[in-house]
Amino acid sequence: MSDEELFWRASLVPQIKKYPFNRVPKIAFMFLTKGPLPLAPLWERFFKGHSGLYSIYIHSLPSYQADFPPTSVFYGRQVPSQVAEWGRMSICDAERRLLANALLDLNNEWFVLLSESCIPLYNFSIIYHYITKSKYSFVGAFDDPGPFGRGRYNENMAPEVQISQWRKGAQWFQINRKLALIIVADTKFYPKFAEFCRSPCYVDEHYFPTMLTIQAPNQLANRSITWVDWSRGGAHPATFGSADITEPFIRGILENHTCPYNDQPTSICHLFARKFAPSTLQPLFFLAPKYFGY
Repeated sequence: MSDEELFWRASLVPQIKKYPFNRVPKIAFMFLTKGPLPLAPLWERFFKGHSGLYSIYIHSLPSYQADFPPTSVFYGRQVPSQVAEWGRMSICDAERRLLANALLDLNNEWFVLLSESCIPLYNFSIIYHYITKSKYSFVGAFDDPGPFGRGRYNENMAPEVQISQWRKGAQWFQINRKLALIIVADTKFYPKFAEFCRSPCYVDEHYFPTMLTIQAPNQLANRSITWVDWSRGGAHPATFGSADITEPFIRGILENHTCPYNDQPTSICHLFARKFAPSTLQPLFFLAPKYFGY
């Protein structure tokens, strides 16, 4: 299918709310990657024993040919893809493509966007419970008055988007089915962002946070559940290598956090973390049973 056909089909909503089959709600894990998944063995161990509670979708460069064995949970999970460039509308197109493919499975109720450098910080049961029991979807959406927030707003975005509605947030989100449908079905905001959000405006930081704040503000937790480290400075968060993977480092990611969950304070604030280089696989594999529970 073309994107137009895919988005149209994915946007269809049943009018009868009661499902005529035994529906087990699933989490769709959507991987946005250029090519291989170097941390796949870690994810394989995370998913083991939980068949029927998750779906997997992979959007990679169209030239990449995956070679997962038939026994892998990633086997045959690539969606028809196109080139996606960071900071361009094509990256949001890829994310909408992942969502649309995942929406075609009526059992998918929650959707998580991940990269090839992401890892899960808890076992599957904890993450499934945390996401499925949340009243809100985890999308970062905040009003930044500075040059990297409102400073990127273009007056041509009006009247669809006013500067007071302009939001910024992390690219990596978790949303429910209702919000996924809003994103896939959008034809109102997309043209404005495609034309007027260009460098130094980066659509992956503004399109979904702004649109969802306008369309469904009361459904957002206004925070991401994917941990990253911006302390090293620059346009991208820190990338960690094998030498970084120590027990104190892992404890630093997991401990001493407080955030709201269903309007109550919790110490579990992040379910995933990035960016981990391929060289981290072995030390992570060794420490995962002790710290992550898988």
